[in-house]
Amino acid sequence: MASDIDPAAADRLLTTTRAVRRRLDLERPVDRSLLLECIGVAQQAPTAGNGQTWSFVVVTDARKRARIAELYRAAATTLFEAARARARETGDEQTAKAYDGALHLAGVLDRVPVHVLPCIRGRIPDGSWSNAAAAGMYGSILPAAWSFMLAARARGLGTAWTSIHLLKEREVAEVLGIPEGVTQTALIPVAHYTGEGFSPAARPPAETVTHWDGWSG
Repeated sequence: MASDIDPAAADRLLTTTRAVRRRLDLERPVDRSLLLECIGVAQQAPTAGNGQTWSFVVVTDARKRARIAELYRAAATTLFEAARARARETGDEQTAKAYDGALHLAGVLDRVPVHVLPCIRGRIPDGSWSNAAAAGMYGSILPAAWSFMLAARARGLGTAWTSIHLLKEREVAEVLGIPEGVTQTALIPVAHYTGEGFSPAARPPAETVTHWDGWSG
């Protein structure tokens, strides 16, 4: 039976959903209906044991966004500046440019109209969970978060996956009233994007990262 999905359209969505840090429209609001559509798409993602224990905290309040941005910068600035310096020392300008963008985003995060925090109910006790249990927990929210970002891209919204705020997770939880038994997994800034569309990034051939029937090379 032939697929009912246009592979070219699907591939274009998957390969052009980029981290948007500089081209976010900081002035144009995002309709709540668009965000709910994206979350509805995200809810179709798989979860371990069909648990469906996800939640999405959507932050539009300006004061809360300002406080989150303050915490984000406290966690990110020094680390990002050091990583950028290391990249430039080794001549890795592509990575240095990425950290330039990350620092730019940190500087304007309070002005990004929407912050979305994908969360999942449950916590990993320090050092006491197996890799399988941790993979099941994070595997029950990260696919949904990526589906949210794909759905946003299809609706003309730019996003970026960030997680550095987790160094201040407890403080962010206090700002948003997130209970202790809930784990934040990312902070996704969301806005309409400016300029034209996006192109696929340069990546090595698939053959260079593929291992057939076992690990080799």
